[in-house]
Amino acid sequence: MTRWLDDDEQRAWRAFLGASQLVQEELDRQLQRDSGMPHAYYAVLVKLSEAPERMLRMSELAAEVNASQSRLSHAVARLEERGWVRREPCAADRRVSWAVLTDEGFEVLAAAAPGHVEAVRRSFFDLLDPEQVRRLAEICTAVLRKETP
Repeated sequence: MTRWLDDDEQRAWRAFLGASQLVQEELDRQLQRDSGMPHAYYAVLVKLSEAPERMLRMSELAAEVNASQSRLSHAVARLEERGWVRREPCAADRRVSWAVLTDEGFEVLAAAAPGHVEAVRRSFFDLLDPEQVRRLAEICTAVLRKETP
C-alpha cells in the first residue's frame, strides 16, 4: 500500500527540492563565474584539502563527494588536466589509486574559497535565523544517519 505524502509533507518536500536546487545552481554559477570550475570540482578539492597529506583513495573520495566511481574518475581527469590534482598508484595494492591535491590545486581552492563562502552565506545562511540553522542541522543529520535497506 502506498503511503502518500500528506499536505504538510508534500509542501515540505517540494520546498526542500526547490530550495536545494536553487542554492546548488547559485553556488555553481558563482564558482563558474569567479573561479572557472563547477561546484562538483570545488567539492573534490575541498575534500582533498581536508585529508591527511591532501590525498584520498579514489573510492573514499567518491564516497565523500557522493559520486559514482566513473563520475569521480571523469572529474579527477579534468582536474588533472588543469594541474590541480594528480593520481598516484598505491604501492601496497595495485587495485588502488590515490587522488592527491597539488600545490597549484590548493592555491586555486584558497583563492576560490572566500567568494564561495560569501555565496553560501548570501544564498542560504543570511536567510535563516540561528534557531532555523540549528533545526536544519538536526534534520540533515537525521537524514544522513538513515541507513538504506
